[in-house]
Amino acid sequence: MSGWVGQQPDRPRVTVTELQGVLSRHLAYLRRQPGGARANFKLRDLAHLDLSGADLRDADLSGARLFGTRLTGAVLTGAILYAADLRLANLERADLRRTDLRGACLRGAVLSEAQMSDSDLRDGTIMHVRGNGELALHEFEAVEVHTELSAATIRAADLSRARLANGFIMQTDLTDAVLRGTKFYRANLTNSTLIGCDLQGADLREANLTGTRLNGANLIGAELDAAILVNADLVGAIMDDQTQRRANLTDAILPRSPAKAGQDLPSVLADHARWVDSQGRQGQRADLSALDLAGVDLSGRNLSAAVFHCTVLRGARMAGAQLAMADLSLADLRGADLTGADLRGATLERATLSAAVLAGANFGPVRIQSGSPRLWSANLQRARLDGADLTGADLHQATLAQANFTGAVLRSARAEGASLVGADLTDAQCEGLHLAGADLAEARTVGALGLPPLH
Repeated sequence: MSGWVGQQPDRPRVTVTELQGVLSRHLAYLRRQPGGARANFKLRDLAHLDLSGADLRDADLSGARLFGTRLTGAVLTGAILYAADLRLANLERADLRRTDLRGACLRGAVLSEAQMSDSDLRDGTIMHVRGNGELALHEFEAVEVHTELSAATIRAADLSRARLANGFIMQTDLTDAVLRGTKFYRANLTNSTLIGCDLQGADLREANLTGTRLNGANLIGAELDAAILVNADLVGAIMDDQTQRRANLTDAILPRSPAKAGQDLPSVLADHARWVDSQGRQGQRADLSALDLAGVDLSGRNLSAAVFHCTVLRGARMAGAQLAMADLSLADLRGADLTGADLRGATLERATLSAAVLAGANFGPVRIQSGSPRLWSANLQRARLDGADLTGADLHQATLAQANFTGAVLRSARAEGASLVGADLTDAQCEGLHLAGADLAEARTVGALGLPPLH
């Protein structure tokens, strides 16, 4: 493990009996009860132990061996994990806010849905162990070592404002992670997956993003100055003009115009119309994935079951379009006009519909076979609908889990039986919104008119 000079220190094994005693005294310490003592596992071996749900707030785990340790749901806020060995540890849903992880090795760790805002994952410094067992800086040279998150799984974790400068984060799965304001200065993110990530305001200056997948990532306000973007897949990524201007996108993978992709849009649309009219016997299904169709006029078109995966449709005119069962996953639909569009059974997973006009749009389910009781629901999971106008829209039985409706207009909309698990309805206008049978577990409704705060 990085962070040590010469041989790694001898870490005495923590027994189950000792662990229980330390945790009991630590709980008393946190509650300010007599006999309490702060947990101190500095330079101890806790490999493969089960610490699921343990309350280790402010505990000292400096240099501890936590290889393969189970820490699911553990509370580690403010804890010291300086230079700890967390390889292959399971930290799913753990609370690591404000945790000191400098120089820690998290190679292969699982951190999905962990809370890591304001955690410190910057460089550590090479250490040695004194005769009394204390950690000390190496006297001859202060050599920085880097926090390692390579091959880790960090899906849907919150690392807002975390400090990862110079970190090794290669081949790491950060899908859907919240990385607002996170410091990735000079970090190595080679071949990592950042699909659907919220990177607003993130510092990626001089970061190595070679081969990273950034489809659907929100990079508005991110700093990409001198970042290496060779073969970085930015198809479907959301960027503002300033971020685009300052980034060197020469060798990045970007959406292409139909002409550059060798497609004639009118011919593709005509072939698709024949395909729909003939029930697939003639023509060809339209696949316009990864194309730049910003501002295109598709009003009233029959585009049922068409594929628009990662397509740029910003400002597109699609009022009254028939898009039943269409694939619009990871599409950029910012400011698009979809008034009265038929989106029954459509897939809009991770699509960005910020400020889109969706008044009267139909996101209801589709009966997939005539006479069959099975219904196919529209999928808007993790879709960004902030500021969108959904007045009178039909969202009944739709999958809206983790969707962002911040500031959206949902007046008189129907959402009966919809899944709104973890959805953000903060400041949404919800007068007359029909929610009978809807699942609002973990949804945020603070300030949403007509809805009480849920937490």
